Amino acid sequence: DGYFYHMMRQCRYSSKDLQGIELITSYVFNQAENIRFNSTVGKFVGYTEHGVKNAEAWNKGPELAGELGELERFCKHNADLHYST
Repeated sequence: DGYFYHMMRQCRYSSKDLQGIELITSYVFNQAENIRFNSTVGKFVGYTEHGVKNAEAWNKGPELAGELGELERFCKHNADLHYST
């Protein structure tokens, strides 16, 4: 019935201090998480054979800097919204 791919990005706010924000981005293919970026770890981690190969390449390329930028752009930018609700 085809293939299913999605990416999910979430921010975890542990305190009002902007330094305590964690970004987690998961890449899922056919209900199996292949790769995860965790800003606390600071790199991509692969969970399948294909995911490990891609994580190694992404950690050496511009994808890593882009994902670190998402912590600032996506999570820290929206922190006020999170804390006001």
